[in-house]
This record gives sequence, C-alpha cells and structure tokens, in this order.
Amino acid sequence: MLLDEGLTEKEAAEVSLKVLSDILSSHPDMNPTPMDDGNILVQYNHPALNVVLHDVAHAHWSEIEARHLDGLTPSEVLITPLGPNKFDTFGKQALLGRAYMFLDAQKPEISGIIRAGANG
Repeated sequence: MLLDEGLTEKEAAEVSLKVLSDILSSHPDMNPTPMDDGNILVQYNHPALNVVLHDVAHAHWSEIEARHLDGLTPSEVLITPLGPNKFDTFGKQALLGRAYMFLDAQKPEISGIIRAGANG
C-alpha cells in the first residue's frame, strides 16, 4: 500500500485497514500490469497494489486454470480482448492477485510498515 509521508505507525495502520475495507466493499476494479521480471503488478481504485509472483502462479497453475472464474464476484462480467469473462494466462494471474487482495481484506492484519527510502 502506498501511504502519505509523515504518518505515525498507528495512523499508517489505520489508513491501511481502511483502504482494504474500501476495496472489499466497493466495485472490484483492477489494473494489472506486466513487470519486466515476469511478475504482475495489480493496482486498484484505492492506493493499494499487490504483486502476483510468476513462480507462485506457475507452481499452482493447474488449480488457477481450473478455478480462475471463482475469482469473479456474483454477476460480474469483465470484458477482455477474448470476450466476456474469457481470460488468457495474464488475465488468470490478474484474477489471482485480486483474489489475494480480497482474502487479505476480509481478515486484514498489518505485518509491517516499510517507509520509502528505508534500508532493509
């Protein structure tokens, strides 16, 4: 999650939890972008993002292939170049990333806050 500078640890945690809640309770728009390293960056309408690791997706591809449509919300239709709710490899991985975000948002836990420019 990308946060404004100057927030205390408590404020940063509160903002993070609110953003996850907002993502869970709003239209699930996402903007997936391929990364140079083969991973996929998935951004949302709120200041949050996650990364789908190519190696993780590859290791679980048979399940992703079989269940990628489980990542759609009821009555949701996503229009892709292949047609309504038809997904290529990239699209299936993007849905996986969005599913991870929704799972995190259902029971959020702040595991750490890393400040921009922090070494480590």
